[in-house]
Amino acid sequence: MKNVCIELENVEISFLDRVVLSIPRLAVHQFERIGIVGKNGAGKSTLLKLLAGQITPDHGDVKRFTDFAYFDQLDSTDDQHADYDLIGKLSIPKTNLENFSGGEQTRLKLASLFSNYHEGLLIDEPTTHLDETGRQFLLDELAYYYGALVLVSHDRYVLDQLVSKIWEIEDGSVTEYTGNYSDYVEQKELSKKQQQEQHEKYLKEKSRLMKAAEVKMKKADKVTQASKRVTKKDAKAKANKMFMTKSKDTSQKGIQRAAKALEQRVEQLEEVEAPKAENIIRFQQPQFLQLHNKFPIMADQLTLKAGDKVLLENASFQFPLGRTIAITGKNGSGKTTLLHHILQKGEGLTISPKAVFGAYEQMDYQFTEDKTVLGYMKEKTDDRESKVRSVLDKMEFKGNDLKKNVRHLSGGEAIRLVLCHLFLGRYNILVLDEPTNFLDVFCIEALEQFLQGYEGTVLLVSHDRTFIDRVSDDVYVLANQKLELRD
Repeated sequence: MKNVCIELENVEISFLDRVVLSIPRLAVHQFERIGIVGKNGAGKSTLLKLLAGQITPDHGDVKRFTDFAYFDQLDSTDDQHADYDLIGKLSIPKTNLENFSGGEQTRLKLASLFSNYHEGLLIDEPTTHLDETGRQFLLDELAYYYGALVLVSHDRYVLDQLVSKIWEIEDGSVTEYTGNYSDYVEQKELSKKQQQEQHEKYLKEKSRLMKAAEVKMKKADKVTQASKRVTKKDAKAKANKMFMTKSKDTSQKGIQRAAKALEQRVEQLEEVEAPKAENIIRFQQPQFLQLHNKFPIMADQLTLKAGDKVLLENASFQFPLGRTIAITGKNGSGKTTLLHHILQKGEGLTISPKAVFGAYEQMDYQFTEDKTVLGYMKEKTDDRESKVRSVLDKMEFKGNDLKKNVRHLSGGEAIRLVLCHLFLGRYNILVLDEPTNFLDVFCIEALEQFLQGYEGTVLLVSHDRTFIDRVSDDVYVLANQKLELRD
């Protein structure tokens, strides 16, 4: 049995009147590799901070037997202890920290983390802002790491490569699944299939008992009707009549008791609900928004610069109608600049005059309208309210969330609402710059379903390999001042 590194017993953490985590027992063992998943706000980072000793529980005990290093995306960057060989691997420029991009700061923090050996690592969302080079560095370093690893990540490819156990946080509880993220998904699907089978079995047994009770009641009714037909003409003797009436009453009551017993068995059946159906929502283009150009976005000998830096030189491309087109490349290669140039219908581009762009950019969203979530969305779309509610539900706006004032939404909620607006809005080309950053895995999968059901053209930039593989029709690579279609 491997040694226990951290042990939680009867732990409870609450925020205001809500229980965030309630854990009877949980342990991290030596050399275990654990991925934590759950919806935004479920308590993933809280659990990691609890393991790290950054916070203390309201109730219960946290016992630590091993030294763990803790990586938090929000911690300040410190390069004093970073290994410069690792910095070289990450292609981090030698410049002042205040000039670093988010991706460069994350890479520097990772270099600092891996500069010294620790028996355990607690890592919170390390892939946010990382390009392919940075992600590969993370995978290479952790693939051969010899110690206990607990990782919070929304990157399914990273989870598949690095972990052998999943902790899922839902409604304050933690459920363990053996295997990586793909194994976890298979187990969830199997559980859903078994739930469907149990639901069908429950409905079948309920129907059988109800029909049997109905037959009994009809039989009792027949006995009652037969008893009423006994008249003076039919009675041979007073004694016989009394005996027959008593006999029929007894028979009638017995049948009624049997019927009631069957009805009680129906009530005692353990109800099994059907698993929630995952239907793809279709986003059909209104007639007035439909494009007819075979290639609504084209470039001919486009040269694109950022200051004195040449990002694209004499590039030509044609983005076809109705396709989801992914643009990949290293941080700083010019992906976001290219998207901005397209949105501005810049020089060197030929864009359909009927193109109506909807854009998601990497920024903090703040709404100024004084409206509810549902009211805001109803103003932004021509779709019926039932569809608006379905889309909002997919992005985790449920119940009282629909009544929230948009001005008071958290950053994550604002991002999710912007994405809902884009797919339901009056646009025919969507431009999405790193849309999966800051979304949990479940919202990323909802976004994938949105893209599957969207009829318009989509341009997106992402470093999420699994996301790109699932949604893109064409993948372009921006490198060495060229934009080339990947085979």
